[in-house]
Amino acid sequence: MRRAGALARTWYSREPTLGSQLLQPLAWLFGRAVALRRAGYRHGVLRQARVAVPVIVVGNITAGGAGKTPLVAALVEALAARGRHPGVVSRGHGRVTNDVREVRANDDARDVGDEPLLLAASGAPVCVGRDRVAAARKLIDAHPDVDVIVADDGLQHYALARDVEIAVVDAARELGNERLLPAGPLREPASRLDSVDAIVWRTASGVTPRMRAHAREFVAAYEPRRWINVIDRALRFDARVLSDPATVAIAGIAHPDAFFAALRARGFAGKAIGFPDHHRYVRDDVAFAGAPAILMTEKDAVKCRAFGDVRMWMQPIVARIAPALIEFVLERIDGPETARDAGLPGDQGSARL
Repeated sequence: MRRAGALARTWYSREPTLGSQLLQPLAWLFGRAVALRRAGYRHGVLRQARVAVPVIVVGNITAGGAGKTPLVAALVEALAARGRHPGVVSRGHGRVTNDVREVRANDDARDVGDEPLLLAASGAPVCVGRDRVAAARKLIDAHPDVDVIVADDGLQHYALARDVEIAVVDAARELGNERLLPAGPLREPASRLDSVDAIVWRTASGVTPRMRAHAREFVAAYEPRRWINVIDRALRFDARVLSDPATVAIAGIAHPDAFFAALRARGFAGKAIGFPDHHRYVRDDVAFAGAPAILMTEKDAVKCRAFGDVRMWMQPIVARIAPALIEFVLERIDGPETARDAGLPGDQGSARL
């Protein structure tokens, strides 16, 4: 975890770092490989496959979390509110299995991945697989009513043809030093954002995005919801545990410091422990003797519930998206008349995650 934290500090430093400069030759090689791969798909050397329904890809060009999964959930909810029957495909990061499978709400995160498990809890059908084309086809076969697919984290999976590309950018971290991996956080050059259909800026309280003059840019507010007990949802959270120095907060997400900083802003005075993204928790990881409460994200909770206790509390995050984003997506997949007919005046999509 310390190594990952040091690398992130290098990537997001405001000043050039020695580490980033030393890694730049590898970044050039990585960039060359990325360019060749994209050219292969562009010229037909590598083949794209189209499935029977429109595909909306939600991804980012930075390594680690930018807020894709909450946005996917919000899009699914908003599309369903407009009469569509969306399904979701995802790679399922962190899973130990390699097959293509449908996700059930009571599955083990080790088998399907943590983020797909969260999305399945929303009620939409979800299928995981490294091969997104195979996952999409399996989803359509299993659920013939699915009329649109939202791909979670598939921007670089060019084998799956897409009708809409949405890139998510964290307004607080932006693109870091704008260098390619491993010298910086970028999976693709910053210019890749110019070719996506829309950019969605993830914002939080006090964060204002610096727009890139893209033709379609939207802002989504990511807001924390009330604390929910991992074992007993009927329990009420006692906010006094935040100021108890014996309380522990854990986070196995891409940027745990953001979670911890938000807690401290609300008076958290306990111990914060970060784990690697998609960490596979075991009982000993959360055996904090004497802790009155153990605070975590919902992504952590789905991996701790098998051995959880009533001291564990999770905080879901809701992504609030503007109606204009849904109207734009519907216009791209159905045409402008259909999008206008499906619009719900004053509606604003959101989803809990």
